[in-house]
Amino acid sequence: MKLDFGCLKCGLIGAVVAAVLLSPSTPAQVHAAGASFPYPVFSRWADGYRRETGAGVNYQSIGSGAGIRQVKARSVVFGASEQPLRPEELDAADLIQWPQIVGGVVPVVNLDGVAAGEIVLDGETLARIFLGDIGRWDDPAIRRLNPRVALSAQPIIVVHRSESSGTTFTLSNYLAKLSPEWRARVGESNALSWPIGVGAKGNEGVANYVARTRGALGYVEYAYAKQNRLSFTRMINRDHAIVSPSAAAFRSALEHADWASAPAFYQILTDQAGADSWPIVAATFILLPKRPRDMALALEAVKFFDWAFASGGSTAEALDYTPLAPALVALIRKKWSENLLIADAAPAQK
Repeated sequence: MKLDFGCLKCGLIGAVVAAVLLSPSTPAQVHAAGASFPYPVFSRWADGYRRETGAGVNYQSIGSGAGIRQVKARSVVFGASEQPLRPEELDAADLIQWPQIVGGVVPVVNLDGVAAGEIVLDGETLARIFLGDIGRWDDPAIRRLNPRVALSAQPIIVVHRSESSGTTFTLSNYLAKLSPEWRARVGESNALSWPIGVGAKGNEGVANYVARTRGALGYVEYAYAKQNRLSFTRMINRDHAIVSPSAAAFRSALEHADWASAPAFYQILTDQAGADSWPIVAATFILLPKRPRDMALALEAVKFFDWAFASGGSTAEALDYTPLAPALVALIRKKWSENLLIADAAPAQK
């Protein structure tokens, strides 16, 4: 029996789902884990959802790689990652995935007298910094892009993620597209063998390290840059335009992606066309078992994310994330209906 999610536009899953949800006297507690990238908005959504429904969503910000491993092991109800899984990997793990929210990865710096958005970088120069080929802020390549900025000979302290990370996958995927040398020497992955730099755990850890280290350059989701009052760089995008990170710039990248033709929603949003597009954009993908150990909790998770589609847009925008377009949300709801097999739910394993 497949679920009919046609009624989800009203924000309720309906009678079929309600019949298997936990009793109101014992509110559902959904435990999940994964990327730190969406944690600011997920935590706000969870607070709002608990106030409205009494159900709890306990999301642990532990990194995309760990979230993928935990949902594959069925030790959490859902996982979250900025690195989507390919259709064959989803099939092997008996998972479905969908994009839930979009945000931007931004380079952040700690330089005396340099304000947010004052420094401009391009993908090739950023790759050379992370490769260690550019080691000082007054390097000619940086000066060429910033002729009016007073740059010192201060060493660049590279800060990167220490654990498996969807934010790292997004950055490395972008750098691999712009720099053949990066692609050959490092490649793209959620866990890299970094040529240089110091590691920090989570977007939180990178933001904190950059904030206290003069000369540092790191990369974080934009909400973390703003919350920590970090100076971010502007970037030169695919259309050779200089752009600043913003919800509008992330939305422009999102709008240039062809989701309808993406198998299992496998879509990467880096280096999208458009003069207004931020070049390092990612969607956070939710990973959910088709046959979960506890169908009631899995459906509560879907109910939570449907509530976020219907009621969480303003919260997301306030944190500079970009909600999905209605047409994409409709595609996701259709996939929920096609793929969640309630009659075939596997029994809990001991």
